[in-house]
Amino acid sequence: MSLQEILLKIIEKNYPILLSDSENDWEPATLLSTLSAPMLRRSAYMQSGLYIAEVNEGGYLGRVLYKVKKK
Repeated sequence: MSLQEILLKIIEKNYPILLSDSENDWEPATLLSTLSAPMLRRSAYMQSGLYIAEVNEGGYLGRVLYKVKKK
């Protein structure tokens, strides 16, 4: 699944969350509209309620891209 697909799913389901990187808290729709196309195409995995992490070429979880925060 791509980061874009995850963000679209969050937006469609209207989850009341913010996504936090090391510097800011983001609305999912804001990330979807501002991230670059290569970033949105990254393979990713969402652990509900905890984080979104990238998935490397070997299929393993890589670094955490965003932590999930409740609004």
